[in-house]
Amino acid sequence: MVNSKWNNIISKIDFDIQPIVNIKSGKTYAIEVFLRNFDKSCGFYSINNFFNEAFNDGVLYQVDLLLRIKAVKKYKKVDIENLRLFYNVDSRIVTMPDFTTGNTEAISKTLNIDKNIIFFEISEKSTLTDPGYVKTLSSRYKQEGYSVVIDNFATGITGIQLLYYPTCDFIKLDRFFIHNIQKDTKKRLFFKSIIDMAHIMNIKVIATCVETIYEYYVCKDLGVDFIQGYFIEKPTSDPQDIHSTYKNIKELYKNDQRDSTVNQIDKSKITKLDSLNIDSSFEELFKYLKNNPENHFVPIVDNLNQLCGAVYEKDIKKLSYSQYGMSLAKNANMDMTLKKYIKGVVSAEITWSVDKILDIYNSTTFDKSGIFITKNNEYFGFVDLNSLLELSYNRNIEIARDQNPLTKLPGNSQIERSIDDAFYENTVSHHLVYFDFNDFKPFNDYYGFRLGDRAILIFSDILKKYLIYEKIFIGHIGGDDFFVHFENMKYDEIYEILKFIQEQFKLEVSSLYNQKDRENGHIKTKDRFGNIRKFPLLGVAVAVVEVNNKMTKEDFDTILHTIKKSAKKSDTPIGVSIC
Repeated sequence: MVNSKWNNIISKIDFDIQPIVNIKSGKTYAIEVFLRNFDKSCGFYSINNFFNEAFNDGVLYQVDLLLRIKAVKKYKKVDIENLRLFYNVDSRIVTMPDFTTGNTEAISKTLNIDKNIIFFEISEKSTLTDPGYVKTLSSRYKQEGYSVVIDNFATGITGIQLLYYPTCDFIKLDRFFIHNIQKDTKKRLFFKSIIDMAHIMNIKVIATCVETIYEYYVCKDLGVDFIQGYFIEKPTSDPQDIHSTYKNIKELYKNDQRDSTVNQIDKSKITKLDSLNIDSSFEELFKYLKNNPENHFVPIVDNLNQLCGAVYEKDIKKLSYSQYGMSLAKNANMDMTLKKYIKGVVSAEITWSVDKILDIYNSTTFDKSGIFITKNNEYFGFVDLNSLLELSYNRNIEIARDQNPLTKLPGNSQIERSIDDAFYENTVSHHLVYFDFNDFKPFNDYYGFRLGDRAILIFSDILKKYLIYEKIFIGHIGGDDFFVHFENMKYDEIYEILKFIQEQFKLEVSSLYNQKDRENGHIKTKDRFGNIRKFPLLGVAVAVVEVNNKMTKEDFDTILHTIKKSAKKSDTPIGVSIC
């Protein structure tokens, strides 16, 4: 029990709440609670100061339990169906001598809520104090059946370990990685790598502190599952301020779906396998397998229809086939639960591309009979191995049909589709870029087509290496002509990227020349009229056209023809826009 000092403090504490929203549907998935009144009413200058004093007084765990009760009561005032509660917990509670299990479940029963709605949020920053606290606490809560969220991911010292070990269900990316991410290529590369690793490990990603439409678009493009921040809703003390759906998010996502069906999984390949609830009895499990003899596993979901995993027939065969198996399953006095037989599965969102789904399947260490599909993070169905192989085969055919044989980049039909997209979708900026080598024919004639092809490959590799943002489309028109479509990026940033690509190509392609020509800075060979003249070492001309709602396709063709000529005479990118 806490003393009068802390009872008095906690009586003054309240919580602000902030929604965590599905990035596609705009539906509120959860609320997070934040301490308020700890400063003015209670005299603490920060939240850390509050918890440090409770820790030093030896009452951290008891204080935490009282706060959980207040948090749940606040949560119950938000009238949204299937809403989750993200509750921040100080990982040092594991060091308290009175730390025990079962208290949260007792609170849930007393306040009449489903324990599955409580998600424990643990900050990775605390690993700077003791790396073991986060892992120990998250493991304890996972064993008790709770969902675990790692906050401030990649700000501590155990980030990648937390992805590797099955100790969390969600990670939250810190504000550092989100702020102005649309302007920072390195941030986007780092962010996308974390998202891809998390998804392979069946971990969902939440982007916090999303404040602008530009940050939203980048998060959506990179595959974030949920967002939180001022762009959605500021923390509020009034439960009525929280909406079940944020229509602005739903509309943003909908309006950005120009080719939403392109490279997405064919729904006819998804089998709607029935699931069982995690609290189902063994009798129900045996009946399921008996009524579905073609299935060798059973999908298991919680009360919120979230996929928990699967129970495989081979793991319970000894029990189910025994002489007294069914009798034991029917015996209500037997302490038999499905939970210890549930195994992890690999899953993918129905909106993910076929490429991403296949990558995740190929990277998984789970059962290889197929992949589970979720829709808005709820169980939806299953794609078996044969269907995955068919999807893979069809995708390879689709890619090969319009692909440059030398660079393996998309060809002209996909380039035309990308240009059409730029004129169809005018809610974000579009910059179309054309690259053309300077004096490529003399180089090709002088050094031969093999080195000519090598120069083309050097340039395509540079584009692939440095243009890693998902909303950048790279295409190969043919020969020494390339195309890039930048979406939702500012011209100043694009200009710096293109200038770097020009310089990098000039540096790397110089290795193809012999020493004498490299030192001279030119080659001597015939021009198209048969005259011997000097040609500088290879470079690339860059022409940029900004597409906006004042421009037509006819304007674009005319402008492009003119600007490409100007770009040939410039050592830096040339850009134009109609204002």
